[in-house]
Amino acid sequence: MNYKQPRLRRLALGALVSLSLALPAWATAPFTLRDIRVEGLQRVEPGTVFASLPFRVGDAFTEDQGSAAIRALFGLGLFSDVRLQVEGEVLVVIVEERPTVAEISFSGVREFDNEVLRRALRDVGLAEGRPFDRALADRAEQELKRQYLTRSMYAATVTATVTPLDRNRINLNFHVVEGGITRITELRIVGNQAFSDAALLRLFTLDTGNWLSWYTRSDRYARERLNADLETLRSHYLTRGFLEFTIDSTQVAISPDKGEMAITINITEGQRFVVSGVRLEGEYLGREEEFKSLIRIRPGQAYNAEEVSETVRAFGEHFGRFGFAFARVEAVPEIDRLNAQVAFVLRAEPSRRAFVRRIEIEGNERTRDEVIRREFRQLESAWYDGDRIRLSRDRVDRLGFFTQVTVDTREVPGAPDQVDLVVAVEERATGSLSIGAGFSQAERLSLTAGIRQENVFGTGHSLSFNLNTSDFNRQLLLSTVNPYFTPDGVSRAFDLYYRTSRPLSEQEGDYRLVTAGTSVRFGVPFTETDTVFFGLGVEQTRIEPGAGLPVAFRQFINAFGDSAISVPLTLGWARDSRDSALVPTRGRLMRFNGELGIAGDTRYVRASGQFQQFIPLNPQWTLAFNAEAGWGRGLGDRPFPVFKNFFGGGLGSVRGFQQGTLGGTSAIEGQPGTLSYIGGSRMAVLNTELIAPFPGAGNDRTLRMFGFIDVGNVSDDFGGRSRFSDFRASAGIGISWLSPVGPLRIAYAQPLREFANDKPQSIQFQIGTTF
Repeated sequence: MNYKQPRLRRLALGALVSLSLALPAWATAPFTLRDIRVEGLQRVEPGTVFASLPFRVGDAFTEDQGSAAIRALFGLGLFSDVRLQVEGEVLVVIVEERPTVAEISFSGVREFDNEVLRRALRDVGLAEGRPFDRALADRAEQELKRQYLTRSMYAATVTATVTPLDRNRINLNFHVVEGGITRITELRIVGNQAFSDAALLRLFTLDTGNWLSWYTRSDRYARERLNADLETLRSHYLTRGFLEFTIDSTQVAISPDKGEMAITINITEGQRFVVSGVRLEGEYLGREEEFKSLIRIRPGQAYNAEEVSETVRAFGEHFGRFGFAFARVEAVPEIDRLNAQVAFVLRAEPSRRAFVRRIEIEGNERTRDEVIRREFRQLESAWYDGDRIRLSRDRVDRLGFFTQVTVDTREVPGAPDQVDLVVAVEERATGSLSIGAGFSQAERLSLTAGIRQENVFGTGHSLSFNLNTSDFNRQLLLSTVNPYFTPDGVSRAFDLYYRTSRPLSEQEGDYRLVTAGTSVRFGVPFTETDTVFFGLGVEQTRIEPGAGLPVAFRQFINAFGDSAISVPLTLGWARDSRDSALVPTRGRLMRFNGELGIAGDTRYVRASGQFQQFIPLNPQWTLAFNAEAGWGRGLGDRPFPVFKNFFGGGLGSVRGFQQGTLGGTSAIEGQPGTLSYIGGSRMAVLNTELIAPFPGAGNDRTLRMFGFIDVGNVSDDFGGRSRFSDFRASAGIGISWLSPVGPLRIAYAQPLREFANDKPQSIQFQIGTTF
């Protein structure tokens, strides 16, 4: 009997049924669309649907177009279901909208601010007013969990609850059970022989906790911090001869209750190699001697990966100076394991010379192109110059308008001798409204407020208003700066100010100095790093007599009255190469300011200068020097204005002495034998600091300690040896912290040289000071 025929018939029938079921409802022969109708919309505009369809009324409709239409509508992310239905010559588009998120709420959250979590959810596409699906909620749960993992809270659980609302909306609540913090209780390195465990673990920012962990959070695990520590460990070995050092594995184990963590790092040190020699191979443009002078690799010394990378980078930059944008340089090691030596072959291929076709700018939504382009020293249609490009990037970065500035070199298709430079910037908020408070022993409580816009309307101009309400020094300042007053980069600044000052609390008295004035300054760039400033101002200084008025002030009032007009001509110069303005570790700051009273009631000259040098002794320790000097004198038969005097003592000068108490004194009216500190027309100060990490803070640059020696004085004459013998000196230790309310410095000092009538002060602190 033949059973194959019935079986074949059944298979064929099944295939036909399956094929008919697989055909869509709109499967039909091509026809001309007479109309298109959309059904199922609630909040989405019909125009959004029609704009996504690949056909219009009057077009021929085919099955391929139907498939493309469904893909396009699903691609909008607005619909959970899309169907097409043909009714004669009418196409009906039936959609089912995804629900919209009406509200996102959190419960049980204490570790984070809700806005931080909302930003994290926006990054995964979840926000109020956006379409919702369950897969998005799952991703949101994982993202919130990841946020807690960054805080070493591995016991945290996140549960999303969806509550349906009318009009196809939902409320979404994330309930968090935070649990405790997972703390590092064990941190081990396995395989080290050349260095002890203690020496290597001191390189890490992570540790098993100490008395300062409440601040540094060093016992909280974060993958990013561990990766950074592993790179530090790798760099430690690679800069000390261990060419083949490897990190084999990193094991992280968490206790069952998720309260403790153990980290084990397995390493292989390898041999320690000494550099036996360096030679050049390849094409060096006939400038081999120039390139040899750039070699940082030192034969006879232990292998140092930083020296190798610095050499390769220097070679690439030197090729760039001659227009070779695509030069390839590699350092090839030739290892002699028997003698523990390594020789390096520096192979270079300059490729081709290129010129810059165009400079394109991206990311500047607010800042005008002109503001960025005028900082560029690399020109379009000019030979590629690596030095000028780096200088241009640094100049744009120094504007302070951007959090990140990068310059990429892109080849031009079909033009091997041309490149385009793409300048990508990431803008930051340049406007600020600040309200704060500060406290120091000298000036007590001071309230500050300020409004500042560093990039007005994207023009690069700055406008600021500042108010300081210290009991002893009050200031109101309105300032505007145009950095490109001329196309050549001459800047112009206007200042309008009002200041009042009275004796510090240690000096007693209630007389006041009131100064109101205005000035205009111009800055003329002479080189890429040097700018000379000059300006002219007019100001009125009024002495308001009161109790404790020094005789020197009375003499000035007798000569000029209680109000004096000054017309100062100012001249200044500055150069700053420090790596940071707040926590510098290397570089130099130099500045000079001169003031000449050329008209009005006073005639005088006043000059001051400052020099700072920061020398890194190693990645953690820095030696710093600060030298300041000031000089002033009256012109003709007119005395030097007493209100222009320099002051010394305290933070920012010679620590260990009360603020403003070094220098000249004057008798007080009606108080025989009582002296007031009035400063002097000469000032010299030298500060030396040794800056080190704070114990327990690891490599945290925001919290440091320092030891110091200060020497200096203020006087009316440094012309003789006896005057220099009057210099005061002190020594001490201190703490520097970039606190949330500003830079805080606390110093404990003891005078090494002091004289009668000096006022020592051992402990001093201030917010917002340097040196």
